[in-house]
Amino acid sequence: MGSTRFPGKVMRPVLEKPLLLHVLDRINRVKSIHRIVVATTVHQQDDPIDRLTREHGYDVYRGSEEDVLDRYYHAARAHGADVVVRITADCPLIAPSVIEQVLEYYLRAEGAYDYVSNTLERTYPRGMDTEVFTFESLEVAWKEARDPASREHVTLYIYRHPDRFRLGSVTYPQDLSSWRLTVDTIEDFELVKRVIESLYPQKPRFDFVDIIDVLERHPEWRKLNQHIRQKEV
Repeated sequence: MGSTRFPGKVMRPVLEKPLLLHVLDRINRVKSIHRIVVATTVHQQDDPIDRLTREHGYDVYRGSEEDVLDRYYHAARAHGADVVVRITADCPLIAPSVIEQVLEYYLRAEGAYDYVSNTLERTYPRGMDTEVFTFESLEVAWKEARDPASREHVTLYIYRHPDRFRLGSVTYPQDLSSWRLTVDTIEDFELVKRVIESLYPQKPRFDFVDIIDVLERHPEWRKLNQHIRQKEV
């Protein structure tokens, strides 16, 4: 709720449904994921996130706002996770098929990787970011990472130490890295809102190919947030 660029963004409704619920319901379609946990902060301003999440049957863990790595570690530990799939709550268009692809890449390797993502080489749009990593890797990062950036960005310590961790990368055949499907600003929200309103009424379980199709049919929508720059780590 305390987003500096767009406060309260995860509770903004589209088709009378908060963005956070769009995220959770889309993740819930991924059969390989056994449990979904929302890791939010202990601040009172995030009480609405806690209530909404529990009302819809999802688990919640509340921890530090600044030390997100600590929050993730204790959320994973509290729920006995052996493999963690990280999806950020500002990605309401996250595609189940994309999550499955990254997760299956990790699982098929049968222990060959500590960390797999589709962000090491960015070809997917922002908003499709999916990371899969072992609890052991998360624990190492939690114990060893000291700089503020690594404590805030959870997996930064892991992928910046390829000498310590075995990294795997998933890419898309087409370079769509310039597309912004995450919600960090009001312009981002307007784009995502148009996509959901266009697809959801006819096909609530729309997936990545549907998103690509509607944005290729409406290239003017992509111009809404083309000028937005992602915050630098």
